[in-house]
Amino acid sequence: MAMVVHGLENIPEQTGCLVMSEDGVLASSGELENDERTATLLLELVQTAARLPHPASTSFSDETSPFNRISVVFGESTFILTVCAQKVFVVKKNNQPQESPAI
Repeated sequence: MAMVVHGLENIPEQTGCLVMSEDGVLASSGELENDERTATLLLELVQTAARLPHPASTSFSDETSPFNRISVVFGESTFILTVCAQKVFVVKKNNQPQESPAI
């Protein structure tokens, strides 16, 4: 399913990208290429978040969604999810280790 991922592959320091709709994965690349499990979990997260403030809404359209972006920090990775034009754009980045302040 490697294909152009709507310019997401040009984001600095990204390690993988996904483009999804309510029907599933439209495109993927990098570490997220063909990763259906992660795609399913992230899509469920967006659908659940979209329903919280608006129980009558079962869609993540721009008009009904109370958010545009979700960041998920998980272990050594961060997933940045953006909802736009009834699609979910996902970028995966590795977390940069924080140095402890000198005491």
